[in-house]
Amino acid sequence: MNTPDIRVEKGHAEPEEVAAITAVLLARAAARPAPTAHRARARAGWRRLERERGFRAPHSWR
Repeated sequence: MNTPDIRVEKGHAEPEEVAAITAVLLARAAARPAPTAHRARARAGWRRLERERGFRAPHSWR
């Protein structure tokens, strides 16, 4: 495992600068809330028009 985790693409970063960037990235990653599993919807939020019935009442909510 000789390859570094962070690589400077342009210019030259001192070890202290790389350490500071690493600390900031780790702090941001730790501050992020853990991803929660969301429930899948039982039905799609959109409708396929070719599967709809021909007429909908104008007073209906659907």
